[in-house]
Amino acid sequence: MSGNRTSHIRLTSHPGAGAASRFPIQWDAPTARERGPVVATANAGSDRNAIGAHGGAYSVYRALAVASGAMDPMVRPELVNTHPVVPIGPHPQWSEAGRIVSLDPWGARIAEDFAAEIAEGVDIRPTIAVTKARIDLPEIHAAIRAGRLKPDGQVLHDTGDVAVTKAAIDPVWHLPGVAARFGVDEQTLRRTLFEQTGGMYPELVTRPDMHVFLPPIGGITLYIFGDATKLGDRSVPLTCRVHDECNGSDVFGSDICTCRPYLTHGIEEATRQAQAGGTGLIVYNRKEGRALGEVTKFLVYNARKRQPGGDQAATYFERTECVAGVQDARFQQLMPDVIHWLGIRRIDRFVSMSNMKYDALVAGGVEIGERVPIPADLVPPDASVEMEAKKAAGYFTPEGAPSEADLKKVVGRDLKEF
Repeated sequence: MSGNRTSHIRLTSHPGAGAASRFPIQWDAPTARERGPVVATANAGSDRNAIGAHGGAYSVYRALAVASGAMDPMVRPELVNTHPVVPIGPHPQWSEAGRIVSLDPWGARIAEDFAAEIAEGVDIRPTIAVTKARIDLPEIHAAIRAGRLKPDGQVLHDTGDVAVTKAAIDPVWHLPGVAARFGVDEQTLRRTLFEQTGGMYPELVTRPDMHVFLPPIGGITLYIFGDATKLGDRSVPLTCRVHDECNGSDVFGSDICTCRPYLTHGIEEATRQAQAGGTGLIVYNRKEGRALGEVTKFLVYNARKRQPGGDQAATYFERTECVAGVQDARFQQLMPDVIHWLGIRRIDRFVSMSNMKYDALVAGGVEIGERVPIPADLVPPDASVEMEAKKAAGYFTPEGAPSEADLKKVVGRDLKEF
């Protein structure tokens, strides 16, 4: 470049912003063709019709791969034989206005529904993948030894592993629908997202013609027990746990909370339901530390345990709010979307004590039968503070939780000591 010439490069996530995409999105349309594909790849050019990038938080790692020369930025996925191993939908909820706003219900069917466009060279990518697997947990082996579960050779094998269908779902937000779900103005939502991400996506405030946003956050993993095609069949009993990620407990067995015990209890109940001819479902949401993150969670742990008098139920939520600014950032308003994606209108046995989750599902039109609490003997002694704090705060219905007497038997001391 010559010394007296100046180059002005406009860096945005949508080069050439302002050009209308030839693939307009009609969000609640009854078919994939009428709805249109979500096109959010960096090399899509004027075909792009969504803000953000595929892969959520992993898009940053993809950028590192490109920057380091390990990946061709123009590479496109070969989608042959990647289609779901079990068909999911379409279900009526997919086109019911406002029912699904945080994921693309057609996201697993891209190679099928938009084969012509892909063959033409349009870079359209799936946001949902469905496969089969087996899971193997020590708690399931313990349930077999205790006689609570018995291998049947189909759902639960003699080796102790459980057959499941699993699905991974990346978030795809329809901004008008998300704003309506939270009762805020869409422009307010767009500007707040723009400001709170340090201006990462300027199109949020400069492209009101783009209504779809792929946020850089974690998604959802589903584990389905039994026949996945029967999830929306009201005549087939369904046991479901909606679980929010807790890496310390879920993976490493930390005993300061009930997360892994409740997760594995839900898996046992889902397995039992599938063995009885019903279906089981675990919804695993990537919302670490009540969606505040693991760093914030560990800071809260320190603040709770170092305060005068030690860890106490009375200050459990106060300590969180002092560090994080909010007690809980999960909210749950968007959580029912995945239930609707599966075509579910009734959960017969809901393995959760959370009123926030229960209320969100009921408000979203999902009928709940029985609420299944965690057995008292699964509550780790160090987690009794959490349980008592949540009970006092109305986090769950006392009738659906282990009694104070039950917890005292497990902990060996009066809960008022915490």
